[in-house]
Amino acid sequence: MSNKIQHIAVMRLSAMGDVAMTVPVLRAFAAQYPKIKITVISVPFFKPFFEELPNVTFFAFDSKNRHKGVVGLLRLFQDLKGLNIDAFADLHNVLRSKFLRKLFGFSGKLTAYVDKGRADKAALTRAENKIFKPAVTMFQRHSNVFEELGFPVDLSNPTFPAQQDLVAEIIGFTGEKNQKWIGIAPFAQYDSKVYPFDLMQEVIDTLAQDDAYKIFLFGGGKKEIERLNSLSNHRKNVINSAGKLSFKQELQLISHLDLMLSMDSGNAHIAAMFGVKVITLWGATHPFAGFSPFNQPLENALVSDRNLFPKLPTSVYGNKKVEGYESAMRTILPQNVVDKITTSLK
Repeated sequence: MSNKIQHIAVMRLSAMGDVAMTVPVLRAFAAQYPKIKITVISVPFFKPFFEELPNVTFFAFDSKNRHKGVVGLLRLFQDLKGLNIDAFADLHNVLRSKFLRKLFGFSGKLTAYVDKGRADKAALTRAENKIFKPAVTMFQRHSNVFEELGFPVDLSNPTFPAQQDLVAEIIGFTGEKNQKWIGIAPFAQYDSKVYPFDLMQEVIDTLAQDDAYKIFLFGGGKKEIERLNSLSNHRKNVINSAGKLSFKQELQLISHLDLMLSMDSGNAHIAAMFGVKVITLWGATHPFAGFSPFNQPLENALVSDRNLFPKLPTSVYGNKKVEGYESAMRTILPQNVVDKITTSLK
């Protein structure tokens, strides 16, 4: 470990799930190196992810104004220089972060960047000569960046934030907790990662028959809210939380869930960063690509049938469509999903 490094800038922009995946690594880093300061550079919306981490400060990346374009990135570099940064950890490795990384490098600061493992992922998802084996997880890839800077991070014994009491505004929405709370996030960025709507309805209806469960549905945007309303089916123990809470309040609600059922999407990673049990459903993508939620057993990932659909996984992110594979997720039977949930909650 370099004694000269006392303050590390960490950059990760992009999608919600990608940013949430940095949190367990930063929490482990903060516990193992309590004297090292971290400044996380990300978009303002994600600031609540990092508020409970000790020695971690959030720096808002203003993509629309102050930090827009090349001039904006130069301005960002000047803003960060004023914070006495000693090293730069690039957990994104895209054009903007590469540019900033070069500026820190030219100024004599130590830098390191994430290896996204594109070759391994390409081998996993190609149609012919597929190499079907687990790639290095993104959590380990993030950890490797800090090791390159001289700070190896042990992820084997994770800790999670203590559960805070629910604030009055949230209890007014949820009611007191006297049931098992299940979160269900049925959406994802790409259709190939979304469990068929009629099958999800069957899962929810079956779970809702048990008054020991209270189910909270998660999503966002007008169209998703309308679909979630139909999924709730006017059941008293199925609540659509979309659009009802602030993002920070939604995070607090998720932290109090007993279990989250999610697609390969951001809500899975948010729940996992709180130590909540997560069950994920996988279509075109697969947990072997390294995006399984943190510290969750592989058996909690229910995958589509590769005997019937041997080209799976067909995509790392779900953005590639393969003809004839549209119904792959129908091989994940609703009763199997329900059984996995009920068994996990016992």
